[in-house]
Amino acid sequence: MALIDTLTTPIEKRNGLFAIEWISLAYNVFTTLLIFCFYMQLDHPAIQLLERMAIVLMTIVSFTLYQWRPCRLTQFIRVVAQMGLLAYWYPDTYEFNRLFPNLDHLFAQCEEALFGCQPSLCFSETCHTVWWSEAFNMGYWAYYPMIFLVVFYYFFARYEGFMRTSFVILCSFFVYYLIYIFLPVTGPQFYFHAITPVQAAAGHFPEVGDYFLHHSELMPNPDAIDGFFFRLVEAAQASGERPTAAFPSSHVGMSTILMILAGKANRRLMWGMFPFYLLLCGATVYIQAHYLIDSIAGFFSAFLIYWLSSTLYQVWAKEKE
Repeated sequence: MALIDTLTTPIEKRNGLFAIEWISLAYNVFTTLLIFCFYMQLDHPAIQLLERMAIVLMTIVSFTLYQWRPCRLTQFIRVVAQMGLLAYWYPDTYEFNRLFPNLDHLFAQCEEALFGCQPSLCFSETCHTVWWSEAFNMGYWAYYPMIFLVVFYYFFARYEGFMRTSFVILCSFFVYYLIYIFLPVTGPQFYFHAITPVQAAAGHFPEVGDYFLHHSELMPNPDAIDGFFFRLVEAAQASGERPTAAFPSSHVGMSTILMILAGKANRRLMWGMFPFYLLLCGATVYIQAHYLIDSIAGFFSAFLIYWLSSTLYQVWAKEKE
């Protein structure tokens, strides 16, 4: 009952859009302009435009709800509504980057030159047991629960940092998505499927050009060891994965940012997430979602993107004062 009272008790109304809504609107406008630029090349540009209009309408509805009853609950609804759209914005990057020539052959060649092999092939072959499979698939699956855990923790335990944290997370995602739009790298699970794993293992990496313009077939999990988390990851990838977003790894980058945010809020929370973080980072290569260089770049890019997102929020907050 006390929780309900806390959530529904009126709070001081914040006028205008939240920072998280502004950054979402900016990304919406930018990608809308891209749709007009590539209108004749896209498969269903009219549908994409309608979807973006629906997102604006949803923002207006949640904004109106908050204006009618400003409280923590309606504030939370406004924020989560924008974060929930990540499930839409991620595959949407594929609609754009598949228009450009694929670059996987360059990344696979770089991988071979640096490590003398393809770590994404060797890793799963070396750790070919159900225990490794379930551990890494559990780590990979924990990605979105980690996001919601950090957001919920700030909302209920560090409320003063809730809006900033939500903004940093969403803004960081958008930075990665902008990279993915213009850097068409699909990762081993798509590229190796296109050229065949035999060629990849032999060190032959042909260019595939615009192959992914019309192909989005995903190579089965190389481990192929059935298990609970294995099936969860397989189902998630079958429903929402696209040949996009390989470099740098947003799984590694965003989970690193989540660890930074968790550490600032509660050290116990950070250390509780740490084992899943390590497994998640390893899983990106283990299930062949990323080249090893993708994951390394994801880790180092996280600090720059965290700084950029935090700075943008500070600028916005100063302008609101």
